[in-house]
Amino acid sequence: MTSSEDLSLLGAPVTSAGIPTALRRKVEALKRLYSRLPALHAHSALYLLKNCLALPKLLYLLRCSPTFLASEELKYIDDTLRSCLETITNSKLEDSQWNQATLPVSTGGLGLGNIHELATPAYLASVHGFSALIRSILPARVESAAHPTIHAALALWTTRSDEAPPSAVASQKSWLKPLQSKRYLEMLTSQTTGQSRARLLGVSAPESGAWLQALPVPSLGTFLDDNSLRVAVGLRLGTKLCEPHTCRCGAQVQQDGAHGLSCKRSAGRFSRHSALNDVIKRALSSAGVPAILEPPGLCRADGKRPDGLSLIPWSCGKSLLWDATCVDTVAVSHMPKTSSSAGAAAESMANKKMAKYACFRGQYHFVPVAVETLGAWSKDALDFLKSVGRRIEEHTGKKRSTVFLFQRISMAIQRGNAISVLGTLPLMNQLDEIFYLV
Repeated sequence: MTSSEDLSLLGAPVTSAGIPTALRRKVEALKRLYSRLPALHAHSALYLLKNCLALPKLLYLLRCSPTFLASEELKYIDDTLRSCLETITNSKLEDSQWNQATLPVSTGGLGLGNIHELATPAYLASVHGFSALIRSILPARVESAAHPTIHAALALWTTRSDEAPPSAVASQKSWLKPLQSKRYLEMLTSQTTGQSRARLLGVSAPESGAWLQALPVPSLGTFLDDNSLRVAVGLRLGTKLCEPHTCRCGAQVQQDGAHGLSCKRSAGRFSRHSALNDVIKRALSSAGVPAILEPPGLCRADGKRPDGLSLIPWSCGKSLLWDATCVDTVAVSHMPKTSSSAGAAAESMANKKMAKYACFRGQYHFVPVAVETLGAWSKDALDFLKSVGRRIEEHTGKKRSTVFLFQRISMAIQRGNAISVLGTLPLMNQLDEIFYLV
């Protein structure tokens, strides 16, 4: 006997009446799971939602049946997932922000996926992937024209993507990528302000979402507290982070909290800078290259000195000298560049660092480590960190050293961003005195 999917490939009648019922049962089970996620830390809950309880729980059903025919049920699942994300992150998502959240991490989203969008690519990839196998099993007399649902799925996909079907018809990614790319471009062109465009370009840089891929383990330094996660997600999606108020420096802070990222009195700048250099120093040690921070005896005429120096040669007999900086992507001074090109502010700062420490380049191998608050890196910094990751892999034998290095640095940046944003709030009296009552 053959399954309904086998028969649909070869023209046998198949009913889709049971699909809405199956989807409703699935969403009720998911709602029970989602109701328990708020009992966890927000970072752990988001990781489970993204990697275990969203697409993974639905993918089998999406591939094995024409669920795209049940459009209302799919939208209801997306709405349920949206509500769960709002609860976990303690944020209110506008339609555009939810649209971005469903994009892949590589294009500025959270990687949650859009169930309504995925249904058609999943079904098309499945029926094309197994058509040859099914026809080799079934007798030739059974073979006939494709079932109408396949034609309907293909027509729907063509309408949404405006492209010809991919050559790799058995690859779900090949069917899905054109739809996501079109959504991203529409979102990018719809940005009406330089700040929102700079934000979207910044979080779309390949390395900007490294913190979203990290396993939330406190002992490994890859865990964000609830407030830090809320700020990290909010800065990525552009959600409301606070009520408008006056910063401690006297400037006006809008609801996006972006002022804190560039405020001169921001406490997060110093902790972020220290954490960034500490991770680099420890990474070099893991690669067998001992280093020190703020090396003595290398002061310039103005008294300033670079952030770190390797104690043994790094390249061509020269010791490594680096200076790190984290520049605000959406600062007013950088917005003309960052709104047109991702990582433009980091590149500009890297060039300034090269000019600033030009006197050391003959004696040392100088590398400017420039990164933006939203995660985009300068080219020199990227090449340097990838080189460090390769050396760690060679020294320790750990294959994913480069990935883990980017995750640790990305975490340090997100913590610094959270401290900067929350640092604009006025100091409040706490209940510390109750702990000192006799």
